[in-house]
Parts: sequence; structure tokens; C-alpha cells
Amino acid sequence: MALASIQSMVNISGRDKVYVAALPFQAKTEPAHSVTLALHKLHLWDLQHFLVIIKTSLPPSNSQASVFDFQPEDPEDVFALALAALPGRSVPGTLLRRTMKRLPKQRCWFVGSSKGDSLDIALKFNDTWGTDWKMGIHDCRIYANELVECLTGEKRVLERLRRRTPWLL
Repeated sequence: MALASIQSMVNISGRDKVYVAALPFQAKTEPAHSVTLALHKLHLWDLQHFLVIIKTSLPPSNSQASVFDFQPEDPEDVFALALAALPGRSVPGTLLRRTMKRLPKQRCWFVGSSKGDSLDIALKFNDTWGTDWKMGIHDCRIYANELVECLTGEKRVLERLRRRTPWLL
């Protein structure tokens, strides 16, 4: 019996960890970078940009995390983003993948462990994800929810996080 529980602990600890974080859009120039940062600091749930972070359990990746993200192709084009908020409108989106050395200290939530090879699952998911960005319909929230569901099996993870994070309106 003790051996079975030890094996279970080893299997669980060897699984990749999945996180969701709220970070500003990856805008590169001013004033867009300042605007996205200011919106992020307002703590308004509907203005947060969500992404999925995978911390793999295998070396040498244990020192870095992979970030998977879906955002407008040009997050600096405020007019296009406003247009995408209209019913039936979209703007070109882009799937981003990058690494980060450490997890964000704020607005980053552990949401579960992956059911398999998380990086492979995420890459296959991205291969099927359409890149027309539609605010509230096909945006970072939908992307994060669906990718987390593929990785962990949990549906609508952002709804759970919103209920458990009262300071984020």
C-alpha cells in the first residue's frame, strides 16, 4: 500500500504544471506599451490579457517555462481593437510562444497538471487554432480556457479564477 502511494506521488510530481497568468499585451512601442500596462493595472477582469504557462518537469527545461499566448497581430492599433469589439468584426491575431525564466509573482495561478506531454499538446492545439481575433468570442480568454482544458481537462478555468479572485473586478 505504501509503495502504491509513493508511486502515485512520483507520477504526480513528474507531471508538467500548468498556470494561467494575466499580463499586458506584448506591445513594443510607446504609447501603446504604456496604455496596455495602464489597462492591466486597473485590475478590471475584462481588460486583462490571459495566457497559459507550462512549467515542464523534465530537465533541462526545469529552469524555464513556456508561454502560450493569443493576441491581436498589432496590439498597438487601438482603432483596429475598437473595431474588433463590434459584433461580427475581427482583426488578424497571432499565436505567440516564448520562454520565461521564472513565473510572474502576481496574477499567476496554478490551474493543474497536464494529462500528457504538455508542450506537444499545446503545439498541436495551436495548429488547429484559427487566428481571427474577435473580442469576447475568439480572444485570449477563449484561447486560455480551451488550451487549459486540453492540457488538464478542466473546463472554463477563467470562470473559477474570477470567482476566487475578488480583488480582480
